[in-house]
Amino acid sequence: MSKSIESENRAGGDEIDLIDLFARIGRSIVKGFKATGNGLLHAFFFLIRNSVWLGISLFIGVSISYLVKLSAEKFYSSDIILKSNTIPNADMIEYINKLHTFCIEKNYTELASSLSVSPEEVKNIKDIHAFWFIDLGSDNIPDFVDFRGKHNPLDTINVRMSDRFLIRVTTSIPQALSRIKDGIVNYISKNQFFKNQNELRLKQADALLARIDYEVEQLDSLQKVKYFEESRRLMPKEGGQMIFLQDYKTQLLHDDINQLITRRQDIERSRTIFSDLITLLSDFTPPIKPKNGTLYYGKFIIPVIFGIAIILILLIRNKTRLAEAYKKY
Repeated sequence: MSKSIESENRAGGDEIDLIDLFARIGRSIVKGFKATGNGLLHAFFFLIRNSVWLGISLFIGVSISYLVKLSAEKFYSSDIILKSNTIPNADMIEYINKLHTFCIEKNYTELASSLSVSPEEVKNIKDIHAFWFIDLGSDNIPDFVDFRGKHNPLDTINVRMSDRFLIRVTTSIPQALSRIKDGIVNYISKNQFFKNQNELRLKQADALLARIDYEVEQLDSLQKVKYFEESRRLMPKEGGQMIFLQDYKTQLLHDDINQLITRRQDIERSRTIFSDLITLLSDFTPPIKPKNGTLYYGKFIIPVIFGIAIILILLIRNKTRLAEAYKKY
């Protein structure tokens, strides 16, 4: 009897503890919302009370950004889209991004040699960087460019596109984009390994075309023979009567021949249009505005000036408390 009473008391105590736990969690959540609301309210009134000084700090930030823009060298960026016809995109992008490394390291000698341009002209190039196109949903439609390199290569739904990639060029002379494009194409074309791979692809395509022509010719001849044999079987014998020795079904080869011809057209298209190492899908668009405008510098300068202004206001408002705290220590 005493054991049952103890178990009932223990169960009742557990229920009370659980209710108390949920009550404490609820109170903590309410306190958290109240603290957040009070904090936002204090921040709002702080901004209102100090709107003049904060407005001045914003004006100073915009002014500094504008002055930096005027004094800095202007640079422009534009994109070009290429298709690699032989080499996988991963290898091609890695190879092109060697130029990006040369730009970061300011290795103008290697950059000029790679692009086959003069060392004076190559100093105007700020960056050359290749990026992946990302296809969301695997529908073979490019959705965005992975400029930040954040895409997970193991993602099987949102995948990197294998039929195109983008190169972004940043330069201080936009009129030089055409020469830079020629330099990039020349840089890719003079890679001997890439050239050997492309020549092998073209030779294999020629051999496959010859084989398809032979197969089409053989099937066409076979179809004529089949048709002739069937016609002979149906010819009248003596006395004008047809004699059917056995059921015979004519074998039609039109579908096989058409499939081979379609295959031949695909290979000819690849052999003719995509015969080079790379194919230009979209050329550079002449940039109108420089990339480093007021907003380019303001994104960094304005928040810094604004933050410094808030810190100074807080220090001035609480200078008495800070002085007392300093005396204590």
